[in-house]
Amino acid sequence: MHANGDIQFAPVEMPENPPAPDWLTRFLQWLSELLTPAGDALAWSWPVLFWVLVGIGVLLLLYAIYRLVDPKTLRRRKRGDEEEEWTPGEQAALALLDEADRLAEKGLFDEATHLLLQRSVGQIAEIRPDLIDPSSTAREIANLPALPDRARNAFSTIAERVERSLFALHGLGSEDWQVARAAYAEFALGYREASA
Repeated sequence: MHANGDIQFAPVEMPENPPAPDWLTRFLQWLSELLTPAGDALAWSWPVLFWVLVGIGVLLLLYAIYRLVDPKTLRRRKRGDEEEEWTPGEQAALALLDEADRLAEKGLFDEATHLLLQRSVGQIAEIRPDLIDPSSTAREIANLPALPDRARNAFSTIAERVERSLFALHGLGSEDWQVARAAYAEFALGYREASA
């Protein structure tokens, strides 16, 4: 095998690298002179800069956590206060029930229940205009996570009857009206008017 000239066994001498072009050498030297003061300043202020970068990193981490977690869970309020915010004023609730009762007395149970639904949507939009847009359906509104449970239950009860009236073409009776009225009154006024 050593006799075969096609196989190389002796080390090969590598040619010397040509020197860098003169313009590149001058440029690198100029860049070094330009950055030397910045490097010296960085070396001198590194401990301070290190803690500034750590602080920025912590702030970015806290911001990311804030964005990932619903801010309401971080500043939770008492459940009663939250429901109080969603409850319409007593005068407004009584006026709505009075208006709807007048329709129901005439046997217009569909219209009376639909009035409760429309005004409930209006009250939700007043409290949180960012939650409802013109294309929102009653089911979408009923499933909003921002609604407290009592508001959701009352709204769902009313919406279910209105849907049955409008889309199933099933006229509502006195019993349907009483259930919808009681749901609204229980939420808006507490148990005082629920049996009225």
